[in-house]
This record gives sequence, structure tokens and C-alpha cells, in this order.
Amino acid sequence: MGINKIQFQKGLSMTGFMENYGTEDKCYAALVASRWPAGFVCPKCGRYAP
Repeated sequence: MGINKIQFQKGLSMTGFMENYGTEDKCYAALVASRWPAGFVCPKCGRYAP
């Protein structure tokens, strides 16, 4: 039987995933950081929001 390519794909381990995204707060922070790396900017007026 060959190696299961899904099981051995490169990427985060479960431990690494839990460290980065293991709580709702960590997951939300990662989502916001990836969506708005320079902070949120209003699409209407162009100003930054806190």
C-alpha cells in the first residue's frame, strides 16, 4: 500500500494549527490580519478605523 498523500501533505501540524487558530479570538485575529494587513480602511471614506 502506498503513502496516503492527503495524510502526509506539507503544512501545519495539528499542534501548530491549534497554536495559531485554537481559540475563537486567535482565529478572528488571524482573519482580520489577513484581510486587512494595514488595519481596516473604510471603503467609502478611506479612513482607518480603530
